[in-house]
Amino acid sequence: MKLHLLPQLPRNARRFAEVVNILAKNGLIEWLSHTEFEGPKKLFTTHDGERLTDQSRAIRIRLALTELGTSYIKLGQMLSTRPDLIGEEIASELAKLQEHVPADPAETTLATVASELGRAVKDIFGEFDPVPIASASIGQAHSARLIDGRRVVVKVQHPGIEARIRSDLEILEVLAALAEKSEELKRYQPVNVVKEFRRSLLRELDFSREERNLQQFAVNFAGNKTVRFPDVFPDLSTSRVLTMELLEGINFHDAAKLDQQHVNREEIARRGAIVWMEMIFRDGFFHADPHPGNLLVLPDGVLGIIDCGMVDRLDETMREAVEEVLESIVGGDATHLARLLMRLCDAPSGFDEEAFTGDLADFVAYYGNQPMDRFQLGGALNEIARTVSRGQLVLPSAVSRLIKVFAMLEGTARLLNPAVNLLQLIEPYQRQILRRRLSPRRQIKKIQRMFSEWRHLGESLPRVLGDVFQQVQSGKFDIHLEHRRLEPAVNRLVMGMIVSALFLGSAMLWSNKVPPRLGEYSLFGVLGCVISAVLGLRLVWKIWRNE
Repeated sequence: MKLHLLPQLPRNARRFAEVVNILAKNGLIEWLSHTEFEGPKKLFTTHDGERLTDQSRAIRIRLALTELGTSYIKLGQMLSTRPDLIGEEIASELAKLQEHVPADPAETTLATVASELGRAVKDIFGEFDPVPIASASIGQAHSARLIDGRRVVVKVQHPGIEARIRSDLEILEVLAALAEKSEELKRYQPVNVVKEFRRSLLRELDFSREERNLQQFAVNFAGNKTVRFPDVFPDLSTSRVLTMELLEGINFHDAAKLDQQHVNREEIARRGAIVWMEMIFRDGFFHADPHPGNLLVLPDGVLGIIDCGMVDRLDETMREAVEEVLESIVGGDATHLARLLMRLCDAPSGFDEEAFTGDLADFVAYYGNQPMDRFQLGGALNEIARTVSRGQLVLPSAVSRLIKVFAMLEGTARLLNPAVNLLQLIEPYQRQILRRRLSPRRQIKKIQRMFSEWRHLGESLPRVLGDVFQQVQSGKFDIHLEHRRLEPAVNRLVMGMIVSALFLGSAMLWSNKVPPRLGEYSLFGVLGCVISAVLGLRLVWKIWRNE
């Protein structure tokens, strides 16, 4: 365990004990469920009165996280996007986690808004509804009207939530450091997971980040009249209060109203798919929560996108890799797909590439033969995540979250029209991806990036070589070699040397007519040459077949 974590424990001792107690209880249940002791089993029940011993491990994990509260529920929701890391069963169960957070009293909310904005609420808003539209783990949203009459939504953070979350994060870091020492838990990368979770959750606590997200989306889609994001009011926003425009439209869940307004569902689904393709492959900055509740059909068929607190980014290199993965799936190239995934997942030494390629070949054969109108992109990508997990590889977190976005986007599109196929919707966009990849501007950027990296290497190389020479002179220079599956190559090398020696020796016996002889020929010389020729041809054949 890292020593710098230990001083945090006394301050969080009571909460730490509570967390450990709940986790231990669920661990005890796993052991107790295999025994005949009915009495102790009755002591452990869910809130609904069901015995915990009768629940699967995945369900007990979900129940434990629910009991632990906000931070742990959010951790579970994040892990639900990582079936490659925790397995499909647990990920599916954690996807059921819901946040049930009671709203703050009206006076508490009004006090928070006044404190953050420096004025009384009545001096800022013409109207402010004290009853929230919704209440989530971080904050709650209220409808209001500005003095000039514009309708807005005011998002207000729960008081004290930041201190509680930071306390839970400190405890999670301690638990992750302990879990990292367990061989069974180490493969789940607990320290890295908690680091990523900490970064994500602290960003979500800062409402000014969502403000910047909305501003960035507005800039990225400034010329697109078919999509709209809420305007923000920076003068009425802080890190704990966010004031933004209220977009009024028809929710994607409301099928009756969509039909009543004669909304072209397929067109809206296609438009939404294109918007997300632009976000992902053009900008590398995308809304990471495209569920139906965050999408609206505004007047004139404009697509409205709200709740932009959860976003993600893909750098240029990762975008190109994802593009190639999608092209390999569509093109049915299992070998190239395997190499791409091994590169993305940083395959370890001794990884069974042949078996992994075989699994992907089965995947490609199944999905490659499906009719386009039945092909499910989200299902295909989730199957890849399961294949990666079976191969003991771990996808980059950004790619894993992107897979979840595609699956969610496809589900939302099918809610509008069950016959909609996401791959068909984005098929015309593939040509744009190809043109963009081959565009002179992108190639120039690549060259500039490569030149910058080579220049940095050139600048640092003299210093690195100087350090190496200094270590050599002081006798501290060591070389550590690690081979990967070199045994077959070494065996062939040794066999080649033996065959060569046998041939040379036999040729000398033959040329010197060393007895015993058959006529003018040395018997051992002839036999040795024949045997070495046979062995040499066999060796060449094996090398050729394995190339």
